[in-house]
Amino acid sequence: MSEPTFFDRFGGAAAFNTLVSEFYKGIAGDDLVRPMYPDEDLGPAADRLRWFLEQYWGGPKTYSEQRGHPRLRMRHAAFAITPEARDRWLDHMRAAVDELRLTPELDEELWAYLLDAAFAMTNQPGPESGRWV
Repeated sequence: MSEPTFFDRFGGAAAFNTLVSEFYKGIAGDDLVRPMYPDEDLGPAADRLRWFLEQYWGGPKTYSEQRGHPRLRMRHAAFAITPEARDRWLDHMRAAVDELRLTPELDEELWAYLLDAAFAMTNQPGPESGRWV
């Protein structure tokens, strides 16, 4: 029998749905980050993020089936992601993660990935805030 994936240990689809829903509640009212989401309704963006995270962490392969290879840097290249925008994104994601009240081990593993991903998507210069370093 194989070990449970992070997806399983995290709580499966229900937990990822909660994470993404909480995250987009913050994004919806953010004047800096919200304009980077072109759809009138945040639903399509929420679906893509949820599919990506589920797949990355060992869940269903819906993201690849619907969108192909993630190519995160390429898909985000059209948006000016400054250190300030990155930090706002992280603020909203941290609030969403905190809502889940994960074990310290799961929180640390998830948060380390989210930090790395957010810093990797930063594509514009700007003063480094250092908040999330």
